[in-house]
Amino acid sequence: MDYSQFGTMLPELIVLGIFLIVFFMDTFGGEGVKKILTPFTAVLFLLGTVAIWLVPSCTEGIFGGMYVNDTACKAMKCILNIGVFIVLLQSFKWADSDEMKIRKGEFYELLLVTLFGMYLMISARHFLLFIIGLESASLPIAAMIAFDKYRYESHEAGIKYILTAVFSSAILMMGLSFVYAFSLGSLYFSDLAFAITQGEMSGLLIFALAFVMAGIGFKLSLVPFHLWTADVYQGAPTPVTSYLSVISKGSAAFAFFIIFTQCFGQVYSGAWEWMLYALIILTITVGNLFALRQKNMKRFMAFSSVSQAGYIMLGVIAANALGLASLMFYIIVYVVSNLGAFAVIQTIEDNTGKLNMDDYNGLHKTNPWLSVAMTLAMFSLAGIPPFAGFFSKILIFTSVCSTNSMALYMLVLIALINTVISLYYYLCVVKAMWISNDEPVIGTFNSTCVAKLGLGLCIIGIVFFGLVSPIYEWLVNSVELSMWEPLALLGL
Repeated sequence: MDYSQFGTMLPELIVLGIFLIVFFMDTFGGEGVKKILTPFTAVLFLLGTVAIWLVPSCTEGIFGGMYVNDTACKAMKCILNIGVFIVLLQSFKWADSDEMKIRKGEFYELLLVTLFGMYLMISARHFLLFIIGLESASLPIAAMIAFDKYRYESHEAGIKYILTAVFSSAILMMGLSFVYAFSLGSLYFSDLAFAITQGEMSGLLIFALAFVMAGIGFKLSLVPFHLWTADVYQGAPTPVTSYLSVISKGSAAFAFFIIFTQCFGQVYSGAWEWMLYALIILTITVGNLFALRQKNMKRFMAFSSVSQAGYIMLGVIAANALGLASLMFYIIVYVVSNLGAFAVIQTIEDNTGKLNMDDYNGLHKTNPWLSVAMTLAMFSLAGIPPFAGFFSKILIFTSVCSTNSMALYMLVLIALINTVISLYYYLCVVKAMWISNDEPVIGTFNSTCVAKLGLGLCIIGIVFFGLVSPIYEWLVNSVELSMWEPLALLGL
């Protein structure tokens, strides 16, 4: 083996290096070291993110083509790191609480291992490496969900997640066994694409597609694989919920795009295009309808994230370079918008323990700045101009319509109708904070400086990401500089 190939995996090595530093500090450090562990981890991770940004990309595959760290993959990893850094800032008070301060090092270690697994998912061009990344991300997340050992709901959420994850992994592995048989003994994406080009549509391939789509659909909370989402989001600690809602979903969406375009591009219109139509329509519609009924804010955000996953999948259905760039832009906007909402939810929970939407009645009277931040987050998630969420939806709709298909026009129309439905329930939160005549339930309190910093970064992103065109142009250039030869199979 040529060990110099590991030099191409610098993003993964940087995350592992941060993990080892945090591990040794937590294990062997004294009380003084552990007191500074939280800010030290955040600063170290920020420096690591800058280093990953500066690492040169490489379109050449390593380890026989199993791993690729091209420009698009590096850009996606940087997007995930932005979200993780914001989550670290938002979790300061929770991590330093009396119940958590002894175990906060374990939380950061688990978080870094899951991020390492997501990196592998993003760069994998072989199903074996993809499975290693998927399981490296999934198993530590189950531990993070059940991290609050004194709450029954956290235990219940952890059990539900791990059981569903095991079941979905079994379905995915069954689908990959069909893929292995169809490609005559190879799990390389390129080999499978070649085998499909040379062969004919078969029932085995249809089953493989359906099983692989179901396995990855669990990670994305696509309907009908979403049933775990609300209970897990409600039971998990709020920092874990915010991490799960954006970071895990973003990496899975990118990996979904790579797998289904680079492996199954030849059967786009014959098989998985129509499967994905059904999943997108069900996901957006069911997520919206169930969000209308929620009063618990974490369950409300759970069904909101289910609906948002459907919009993200529109970038996959476009199945071209513009679709990937729009998907990545949607993810970065979703990161700042969703984390902005969770920042407010977590701040209120940390200071008052309130999690019901009715508790937000009259919030502007006691905490006007939190009300403004939550309003901006809701407007962005709903796609109201001129905030970033409006531009992300416009770009992803444009990428779908660029294929000039009547079926895709109808899909976009259904998505637009659902946007009106989502506008109603997002504005219900705004109404509670600004229009309700009830006396405020939540009193005045001051947030920590670090929490204000995390929330401020989200607000800056919500306001400016939609107005700063270089962000989108950078993503388009990242995609164009990457290797997308298999997309030519689609004729797009």
